[in-house]
Amino acid sequence: MVSTHRSRVRPGRLGVGAAVLGLVAAVFAAGPATAVPDPGDSPTAPQKVTQRDQEQTKRAIEKGEIPGQDEIVHSDNITHLANVPKGALQGTNSDLAFQGKYAFAGNYDGFTVYDVSKPAKPKVVSQVLCPGSQNDISVSGNLLFLSTDSSRSDDSCDSTTQPATEKDSWEGMKVFDITDKRHPEYVAAVETACGSHTHTLVPDGRNVYIYVSSYAPDASFPDCRPPHDGISIVKVPRKAPHKAHLDSFRGLFPDGGFPGDPARPEKIETTGCHDLTAYPKLKLVAGACMGDGILLDASRPDKPEVLDRTRDTENFAFWHSATFNQRGDKIVFTDELGGGGAPTCNEEVGDEKGADGVYELKGKGSDRKLVFKSYYKIPRPQAETENCVAHNGSLIPVEGRDIMVQAWYQGGVSVWDFTDSSSPKEIAYFERGPLSETSLVGGGSWSAYYYNGHIYSNDMAKGFDVLRIDDPRTDPAKRVRLGELNVQTQPEYFG
Repeated sequence: MVSTHRSRVRPGRLGVGAAVLGLVAAVFAAGPATAVPDPGDSPTAPQKVTQRDQEQTKRAIEKGEIPGQDEIVHSDNITHLANVPKGALQGTNSDLAFQGKYAFAGNYDGFTVYDVSKPAKPKVVSQVLCPGSQNDISVSGNLLFLSTDSSRSDDSCDSTTQPATEKDSWEGMKVFDITDKRHPEYVAAVETACGSHTHTLVPDGRNVYIYVSSYAPDASFPDCRPPHDGISIVKVPRKAPHKAHLDSFRGLFPDGGFPGDPARPEKIETTGCHDLTAYPKLKLVAGACMGDGILLDASRPDKPEVLDRTRDTENFAFWHSATFNQRGDKIVFTDELGGGGAPTCNEEVGDEKGADGVYELKGKGSDRKLVFKSYYKIPRPQAETENCVAHNGSLIPVEGRDIMVQAWYQGGVSVWDFTDSSSPKEIAYFERGPLSETSLVGGGSWSAYYYNGHIYSNDMAKGFDVLRIDDPRTDPAKRVRLGELNVQTQPEYFG
């Protein structure tokens, strides 16, 4: 049993954030000072829900089945240490990366650098204004990488939205020098087919290879036409990042991949990949590619080869992301049913759709196969006004156990144990009540990752949260220290 703690939080008084941003609200724009946040990259407008759903949400709050608006609920083994609300960047918060005492947080309008040397008192170091959803983010040494997946007028940080039907529109990867965390410097841009929805770093000595995931080609888009059956690979020389360039486009689905199901429109056709996770030590990459889950051999980072593919024709709608366990003999795939914009954590949808799928790797070498074992979905009901679905998470490094922390949008943050592949269980959680009791408003935790003793969550609407978990099952992880963490490039925590 996971016991619960509840606390009512007043709007506008969420932890230390207001004081912090009042002191350091200056924006260090990577482009010209005229750059402004792009209204096209703002969260979607609220959607009214039916009177029935409004009444159902109200009853659930009155009965204490779900937290109320502006209420925080968490298990007794979780402590909410801090929240930093959004500052100058008012777009949707997205992914996270870490290096030393810094956390780097993506936002549709750019990115923020936080000093987390004192996790209970995170400080904003700089905010870089560079619109271009979804600004998926990663770091390696003195370099930072951003994904641009919205059609822009050019590759600068003061670009504006421009139709993808225009040949000179731009989407792709941006590279920054972060030697000076207070003044990141924009040094390179590489255009890629269909842009870059997400990206994954695959280090290779003097170079960093970037596997760029993108999808949804359209015959009317000059730079994004079907078939789009693979990933772009960008090569960045560490000592000369300004020479970053497109190395190749690697096809992964010569047969076109999953064709979709006309009878079930929620099941998405494979037209590229949504996200990849590399495990460099094992030279493996797991891919979540819309209608397919894949396993790649990355012995040659410039030429990954498909080892196995799998599908879930019954429950998975959109293969979204992947996480290896420490031994590399399991992979957790997520299903982003409804694209993250729907209330799918309810009784009507059930506990197998919009969930995680736990797979084991069987066999050796080129004969390795993905074998399904079970589903995991948060056991706590959510309101009809809350978008909720499996999203980004990371391992909590405990030797001999498989424990993961994960974001579920407005379902909050879940810590769960999948050591027993057939019977995963939640052991801790943190969540807020719905952003609205009358409308479906997009929000919640986009990414929730464990780094050097704490959990960091980037909430799409509420800002940057810091949590601490105190539990005998996870306490050994507090002794593990990393110098850098990109969750989609998994480290080997134990030799």
